[in-house]
Amino acid sequence: MELKLERLSDYEGVQGPLLMVIMDGVGLYRGRDEGYPGNAVDIASPPRLFHLLKHEKIVARLKAHGTAVGMPSDDDQGNSEVGHNAFGAGRIFAQGASLVEKAIESGTIFESEVWKKIIQNSLAKKTPIHFIGLISDGNVHSNMSHLIALVGACDQQGVEEVYIHGLMDGRDVPPLSALCYFGALEDYLWSLRVQALKSGTTRRYHIASGGGRMVTTMDRYEADWSIVQRGYNAHVHGEGPKYPDSLTAIRKLREQQKVDDQYIQHWVVHHPDNPEEPLARIGDGHGVVLFNYRGDRALEISRAFVEDDFKGFKREARPDVIYAGMLEYDSDTHMPPNYLVSPPAIDRTVSEYLAANGITQYALSETQKFGHVTYFWNGNDSAKFDESLEDWEEIESDHVPFDEAPEMKARDIADSAIEALRSGRYKFLRLNFANGDMVGHTGSLPAAVEAVKAVDDAIGDLVKAVDACGGTIIITADHGNCEQMIEVDKKTGKPVQGAGGELKPMTSHTLNPVPFIIHGPDTDRYEINGNVTEPGLANVAATILTLLGFEKPADYLDSIINIRAKG
Repeated sequence: MELKLERLSDYEGVQGPLLMVIMDGVGLYRGRDEGYPGNAVDIASPPRLFHLLKHEKIVARLKAHGTAVGMPSDDDQGNSEVGHNAFGAGRIFAQGASLVEKAIESGTIFESEVWKKIIQNSLAKKTPIHFIGLISDGNVHSNMSHLIALVGACDQQGVEEVYIHGLMDGRDVPPLSALCYFGALEDYLWSLRVQALKSGTTRRYHIASGGGRMVTTMDRYEADWSIVQRGYNAHVHGEGPKYPDSLTAIRKLREQQKVDDQYIQHWVVHHPDNPEEPLARIGDGHGVVLFNYRGDRALEISRAFVEDDFKGFKREARPDVIYAGMLEYDSDTHMPPNYLVSPPAIDRTVSEYLAANGITQYALSETQKFGHVTYFWNGNDSAKFDESLEDWEEIESDHVPFDEAPEMKARDIADSAIEALRSGRYKFLRLNFANGDMVGHTGSLPAAVEAVKAVDDAIGDLVKAVDACGGTIIITADHGNCEQMIEVDKKTGKPVQGAGGELKPMTSHTLNPVPFIIHGPDTDRYEINGNVTEPGLANVAATILTLLGFEKPADYLDSIINIRAKG
């Protein structure tokens, strides 16, 4: 594959290092209500960021959701994974939700060898099929419509037993919405059972276990294996507080814990005749499908099921199952080995081009977003393109709730980046501040304000360091979140009040654009590219190449900037 880049004829590129700062989850609110009270960015009034937005020549708003990042429609939020895919790829690829929907609509998912194997195994051995995943329509990690399609296919093909191990969202959807989603799912399963009885057959289709996504099953980047262990033991062994059904479990645990859905502890549905006996366990000969399509929070539970030398936690038992993911979640480690839909094949990322052209690179973030500036940036590949030219640094995240320490590791990240800048070893550096996203997801507006302030303090020091070494800095974000911390009525544009009269917190990503700023000694030679009428995250890769003095590949989206002639 030819990866040699041509040099620009009229610009040698920035003289010092080029640093790209990604303020994860920091968008630009564009609601109709100018007095909107939930904008953590405006409330924080970050002096460095606001100064740059006001005074820099190159400032733009980038589209960071919907079709601009490969999602099915512009009603779909962006997220960190597709955002970093777009940053690195320089093109728009159909992402998980779109791929799965197309595979379901066309029926190709049901013609896959893995799906056929799971169905045939169940029919031959009279064993259940289990589905694990997030029950919502947030369209970030999963969409329950995909689950319903899979369960419906099981019914049509005569599978008698199906059990669902459902994780509560409350993060990409309203924080207290699980009863709506689980209620709809319970109704659907009930309808299949009734239809089967009418036709003289049997369907034992039930929800068997669950828990909040942030404390059950869906850990990422090995931040807290106990999250996966709790889910594994609930799904496999039926360990956990037991309730007669999922809706009772959610109601009771809400009363006891008084937390949002995403933090509710794991639970198990008990057998109707024995409150001490779980309704279903995952056992030998069963089929197991993880129906989430996003990779980061799917990898660890997948490893727990399939790895022989697994070391994440002590498995009391490892059932011999046919395990499949909705997608292949890691193309480098091929995890899991079995999957239903092939992930987007993202090749020739900007870092691969830079490595092939001798550009030294440095990637940095704390644990919560380390995979985003490496794995997702590289097109869903966890390997470096050239070990001799690339260094990656991970700073371990704190093991405390994010709203209790909203500064997270912003200071440490800034210090490491400044040291890397001063070393003179790297031409292109990229880093991610996780604060706006991770704290934004807690729903705590005061904490989100502090998160924005912490990132702004770090940016101030980075700008000084970049200036000192004659460098250039790009400041942007991968999607919105903390700029919209209170729900807004779609019809009126007004903040939504809860049952008690208080404003209703919003924990999900947003549909807002994100900032894009370039600061450096050559900005007088840059101008906004008028041919790019609606720039998005995928335009950033070509912009990086332009700043480094390279022509973009022919199929990359255009650069956000043009270079003016000297004089």
